[in-house]
Amino acid sequence: MFLLCVVIFPDRILIMRVKRSRYIFIIHHIFLILSPSILFADEMKTTEGLTVPYQTIIEEAVASSENELLLEEKLTLEEAINSALESNPSLGEIKARAEAFAAIPSQVGTLPDPILSFNMLNLPTDTFDTSQVGMTQAPQFGLSQSIPFPGKLGLRELAAEYEAEAASNDVDEIRLILVRDVKTTWWNLFNLDQSLNIILQNQNLLRQFVEIAETKYSVGLGLQQDVLLAQLELSKLLDLELRLQGTRRAEEARLNALMNISPDHAVRLPQQVDEKMLKLAGEQHLFGLADESRPLLAKQSNRIHAASTRVELAKKDFYPDFNIGAFYGFRGGNEINGDSRSDFASIKFSMNLPIFTDRKQSKAVDQRTSELMEQNYKFQDLRLSIQANIINTIADYRRARDQSELFKTGILPQARQTVASMLAGYQVNKVDFLNLVSAQITLYNYEIRYWQVLSEANQALARIVAAVGVENINE
Repeated sequence: MFLLCVVIFPDRILIMRVKRSRYIFIIHHIFLILSPSILFADEMKTTEGLTVPYQTIIEEAVASSENELLLEEKLTLEEAINSALESNPSLGEIKARAEAFAAIPSQVGTLPDPILSFNMLNLPTDTFDTSQVGMTQAPQFGLSQSIPFPGKLGLRELAAEYEAEAASNDVDEIRLILVRDVKTTWWNLFNLDQSLNIILQNQNLLRQFVEIAETKYSVGLGLQQDVLLAQLELSKLLDLELRLQGTRRAEEARLNALMNISPDHAVRLPQQVDEKMLKLAGEQHLFGLADESRPLLAKQSNRIHAASTRVELAKKDFYPDFNIGAFYGFRGGNEINGDSRSDFASIKFSMNLPIFTDRKQSKAVDQRTSELMEQNYKFQDLRLSIQANIINTIADYRRARDQSELFKTGILPQARQTVASMLAGYQVNKVDFLNLVSAQITLYNYEIRYWQVLSEANQALARIVAAVGVENINE
């Protein structure tokens, strides 16, 4: 058995084999991974004169947690959105509903179908002879048409058109919500993937920590509690991995459902994303965009117009509707003087008499007026709710954005430097194993937290876009 003596120079590490070579090499290997830009140059030289590229060491350290993912097709955010928009059944349902509403205006704006009638009038019941009685008309043909008071048909069609527009706005609103849900679910999955990748890398490191602690303990240079501590922390990481895997499966099934794909379909996401954060436009500007672009407000505006049109239609019911008709009856037999009997022609005109206006038409106007007020209040409530949602979501975004920047530029570099320094101190017995492990755990928690707040920021952006109704919300 040999032991390696490690000598650190400004530009390289010289490794001299003494005995138990695995021990020092493992420490050096971990050291390289944790502090590449702090303590080491681009290569290391062995006693045999072999040069191992620094980047190769890094890649080998994390390859076990990434190789499998690299071989699989990656689902980008844009692809997930497009798939959902093409196949989501809820969106398809709303589209079909809107198409149904679009077919209504022409129906209600058209006159009722004319009525063709066939009658036999004044037929004697003793013989049923059509020529026996001079007043018998067999057969009689008639055509009648109902005609609403002028303006009613147009108002009915206009109200239906507003409702059809509201249904179309529903489609746009559901599309916004669908895109928002896809984005938030995708970013949840991305965060979970990054967390799992960090956990897998740290599991490898902790396994090496266990070997180091066991080696030191076996030669009397370490404590048994160090071995137990490393094993405990490794078990904690394994437990966390299991819990995150379960959460990931749930999010994966949710994303598949949004895309109308089988829930057990495997989803793999890219490992890298654009980490740049947007600078949002001002709140008042976003309020104005929402007033102009949010389909939910447009839908409610159309509902107001429809309700207003129904008020006018209710006022038209104070006036009568009409019915006109023409009839022609055939007569058989002859008159007393021997002449053939002439046929009969009839014309009909009728109309309803709105004489109970206090109990009927006036109440209908009151009803429609109250419905109009209801829609106006609902519009105001929706507008205020949307503005409040925008303010709250902006606050969420700015908080997550600032946190991600703090982690990226401050906390993470400092934590990595701390771990690297402690690892160097541990190699010369100036730092105990407990502090080394604690620093490493703190580092991976910070790394997980960074991806979490980055995901939260992008989810907040998705909610802002959905609340405003347009994608362009940056300054």
